[in-house]
Amino acid sequence: MRTSSGRPEGGQGTQDPAPTDGHDGPSDDGTGAAPPPTAARRPRVTWRKLTFLPAALIAVLLATWLWFEQADLDALTRNALSDGQVSKALWQHIELTAISTFFVLIIAIPLGILLTRPRFRRATPAAMALANMGQATPAIGLLALLVIWLGIGRRAALIGIIAYAVLPVLSNTIAGLKANDPTLLEAARGIGMSPLGVLTRVELPLAVPLILAGVRTALVLNVGTATLATFGGGGGLGVLITTGITSQRMPVLVVGSILTVALALLVDWLASLAELLLRPRGLEAGP
Repeated sequence: MRTSSGRPEGGQGTQDPAPTDGHDGPSDDGTGAAPPPTAARRPRVTWRKLTFLPAALIAVLLATWLWFEQADLDALTRNALSDGQVSKALWQHIELTAISTFFVLIIAIPLGILLTRPRFRRATPAAMALANMGQATPAIGLLALLVIWLGIGRRAALIGIIAYAVLPVLSNTIAGLKANDPTLLEAARGIGMSPLGVLTRVELPLAVPLILAGVRTALVLNVGTATLATFGGGGGLGVLITTGITSQRMPVLVVGSILTVALALLVDWLASLAELLLRPRGLEAGP
């Protein structure tokens, strides 16, 4: 029965509820569809990456220290490890690695950029051949030649380490710049970018992953090659290793070897973190 106003009897002007399509509130675009959920950006560095290797290194170094505390060392071993000899050798090794890596970067990266420019591409084979010679030559032989030429001292050791580590950074810089999509570079030039702007804002950011991989390789090479600096009077952890071998004192050899391995792993871990953090966000794969 309907009233004179045309409404159903007993109704109070209520209307059927509009369909909600399974959502609590109206959509923002008025189409009835829920907005897509925003994907959470994954962190670049996980907690496992930050903690696993340092914890393992700390455990190894602590176990080594406890072993030395309980070991019965003779006078020659105590003399080789006392009076700050270990910390001095470790600091010298870190200095050799840091200084040589710095010079590798300021030599190899600008040279790699230069060799990818049209005017200097013809010199690329000669430069790569020279860098290959530096790494193909046995490190101890190269160091011996440098000592004969420059005399005993840190300078000969540094030049040998630098010559041995230039190749990975140089080759990766050239490969990274050559791998850039030519259409992107042409588009950058088309919007009015200068050659320097294209290089700094397009080419180098795209080549960053390969360049950082080369730097990481060079760092680990430098840590290992620096152990040979002792033969040229450069110091470092190689002093402990050679002392342990020549005097047949296993504890001295163990200290030098473990510290060298730990330093190499630590440097590689730090370089891997830098590789993750410095990688441009636009080059990361989606979740």
